[in-house]
Amino acid sequence: MAMKNTNKRSVEGEDKENLLLQYELAQVEAIDESKEKYRKIVNAGITRWVKDFQSGHIKIDSVDDLKKLIELDLELQRDDF
Repeated sequence: MAMKNTNKRSVEGEDKENLLLQYELAQVEAIDESKEKYRKIVNAGITRWVKDFQSGHIKIDSVDDLKKLIELDLELQRDDF
């Protein structure tokens, strides 16, 4: 004889709202962590570009790479506010 499953798993009212807020907070924290990692990568790229430029490995016609890195860094910072 099979037993009928009478368990109901539903979240209502305040509990549902709290779970939704926790989920949204976790998403925001994950996005912030990713942005911070990306900013570190961008900053390392900028530092490397400047060192390569100072040592003569990069000529003035390749400044576009630095411009892109700086714009990306500024975009990531803008999202922080």
